[in-house]
Amino acid sequence: MDISVVVPLYNEAESLPELHAWIERVMNENGFTYEIIFVNDGSTDASWRIIEELSQKSESVKGIKFRRNYGKSPALYCGFKRAQGDVVITMDADLQDSPDEIPELYRMITQEGYDLVSGYKQKRYDPLSKTIPTKLFNATARKVSGIHNLHDFNCGLKAYRKEVVKNIEVYGEMHRYIPYLAKNAGFSKIGEKVVHHQARKFGKTKFGGWNRFFNGYLDLISLWFLSRFGLKPMHVFGLLGSIMFFLGFVAVVGVGADKLYSLHHGMPYRLVTDSPYFYLALTMMIIGTQLFLAGFLGELISRNSAERNNYQIEKEI
Repeated sequence: MDISVVVPLYNEAESLPELHAWIERVMNENGFTYEIIFVNDGSTDASWRIIEELSQKSESVKGIKFRRNYGKSPALYCGFKRAQGDVVITMDADLQDSPDEIPELYRMITQEGYDLVSGYKQKRYDPLSKTIPTKLFNATARKVSGIHNLHDFNCGLKAYRKEVVKNIEVYGEMHRYIPYLAKNAGFSKIGEKVVHHQARKFGKTKFGGWNRFFNGYLDLISLWFLSRFGLKPMHVFGLLGSIMFFLGFVAVVGVGADKLYSLHHGMPYRLVTDSPYFYLALTMMIIGTQLFLAGFLGELISRNSAERNNYQIEKEI
């Protein structure tokens, strides 16, 4: 199979028939063998009924229905797990991503040898409350990830070699950082294509602007830390803990030495416990010990939870 199109969706019933017809036309015009995997993320409208109707008309339509709303990352995770195409295309269901981009994305993967190609919505039709946080988010993501050629990390329209989606774990809200996840997994040939962005035709956006930026910032810090120290937490916690304990110990010795010096020379002195430096030093030693233990426990406990990607799927087509 040439292409798997994975479409996560939440309450997009009005868009689905038009999106399906558009994808089908593009695929048939280019002679691709394909499947369309709609992942219904707990929609409360008629989205699932429409997916069922489309699957009855076309064998290429597959569907996954969550019992409740989990989010875009879980939807992509389950879609990737089921995808069988040599190239996997992801796009949003709101008709803002154009299926006409699929042939060129497919060519870049199969002929130019990219592992991942991300869309770049150079001209956007979103409100300022969404575009300004997006620009800040992308600038931060480029700096932290080291992928300097991407301008739009969060664009829903992306293409992947099959091996990429089978070797990355998309969980929580990490869909924003799939290029970074791919890079950390060893897939370094990451490209970008300017794509056409269309104004939303039905409904309204499901994602907040500034809220998405702040959540994305926290996720980026988590991903950076896990990529650097996830398999070696002792290297950071143990180092910080050792430094703090050493400084605290030196400070305690200094306070004690000062008292002994005063006693030896018959000078007036005060109790060690009367010095504020003693308590500061003691606090540093305690915190240092706790950080060291955190690193040690981190080495013993795997960060991968067996239940991380356990989602309740009600139906599959």
